[in-house]
Amino acid sequence: AGPGAGQEVQTENVTVAEGGVAEITCRLHQYDGSIVVIQNPARQTLFFNGTRALKDERFQLEEFSPRRVRIRLSDARLEDEGGYFCQLYTEDTHHQIATLTVLVAPENPVVEVREQAVEGGEVELSCLVPRSRPAAVLRWHRDRKELKGVSSSQENGKVWSVASTVRFRVDRKDDGGIVICEAQNQALPSGHSKQTQYVLDVQYSPTARIHASQAVIPETSESGADTCVPNSHYIPPPRPNQIRWNRGNESLPERAEAVGETLTLPGLVSADNGTYTCEASNKHGHARALYVLVVYDPGAVVEAQTSVPYAIVGGILALLVFLIICVLVGMVWCSVRQKGSYLTHEASGLDEQGEAREAFLNGSDGHKRKEEFFI
Repeated sequence: AGPGAGQEVQTENVTVAEGGVAEITCRLHQYDGSIVVIQNPARQTLFFNGTRALKDERFQLEEFSPRRVRIRLSDARLEDEGGYFCQLYTEDTHHQIATLTVLVAPENPVVEVREQAVEGGEVELSCLVPRSRPAAVLRWHRDRKELKGVSSSQENGKVWSVASTVRFRVDRKDDGGIVICEAQNQALPSGHSKQTQYVLDVQYSPTARIHASQAVIPETSESGADTCVPNSHYIPPPRPNQIRWNRGNESLPERAEAVGETLTLPGLVSADNGTYTCEASNKHGHARALYVLVVYDPGAVVEAQTSVPYAIVGGILALLVFLIICVLVGMVWCSVRQKGSYLTHEASGLDEQGEAREAFLNGSDGHKRKEEFFI
C-alpha cells in the first residue's frame, strides 16, 4: 500500500425533476491533497481539482474541501441522467459513481370529446398526457366523484405517453357540467397534480314558453306583444333553426307582425281572440307553447258590473216566494190527511157492519172495529 492507502470516496444517488436543480456530492476520507476529478456520464471531465474543465455553465462548483466536493446542476435535462464519477487519484485510484435520475412531470392533460354529446346518448372523453416519467396515473372526476376510465401507455425513449378514456350517459341537465382529468406522478410534489377541466356541451331539443304583456287585454289597445322564449342548445347558429307563429286553425290577423320570437298585434279587437302557438325547432326536435289571448270591451264590462246587484235581489225574492209556497202546501196536506185507525175491545167485529155509527152502537157483542175521523 502506498501513501494513499485507506483513502475512500463516497457518493449518494440523486433524483431531480426535469428543469430542477440537483446537487452531486463526493465525500472524502483521509484526503491528503491528491487529485480529484469529477466526470459526467459521457466520461467528460467537469472539474479537475476544483478547476472547470467543461464549458457548461449549468454546472457550478459549490464546495471543494478536504472532506467534500459538491457540484450544482441547474436546469436538469433528461440527457444529464446517468452516473457521475468521483475519482481520487492516488497510487491506488478510488472512485464512486453517483447516479442522477431525472423525472419528467406530466404537463396539463389534453381532454377531447370524440363526438358531439346529445341528450339521452353517451359521451366519450379522452385524456392525453404525451410526456411523463415515470408514466403518469390518470384519474377522472365529475361532481366530486371519481369516474372509472380505461388507461393505456406507450414508452417513447425515456418518457411515457399515457391516455385514458371514459364514457357516461348525458341529459340536458348535464349541459355545462364539469369533468376533470387529473394526472400525477413522482415528479410532482406530494399532494400535487396537473388537472384539466372540460365543460360538457350537450345538444338537446328546444323547449318554448310564451311571455305576454298582459293576461287579459282591453280592446283598442295600441299593441300587444307576445314573446316566445326558446330554451335549447344546438349546433350553430346559436338559436333555433326556425320559430313559427300561428293561431289555431285560423290564420294570424292581417295586422300581426311576427319577427323571430316576437309577435306584435297592434290595435287589438275582440276578433283577435284565440289560441296562439309558438313553435321552435332544431335538428334534435321541436317544441311549442300555447297562449290564449282574451280581448274585452271595457264598456261591456262596466254594464255587466252594474247589473249584478239587480240579479242578486231578484234571486233572493224568488227564493222567498218558493219558501212561502212550500209552507202553504205543507199546511194543506196536514189538514186533509187521515188521522188513522186502531182496534179497540168494544169496537171489534166492525168488518161486518156497513156504517160506522151502527158498528159503534152494536159493538158490545164480540170484537168490533172503531174508526175515528179528524174533521
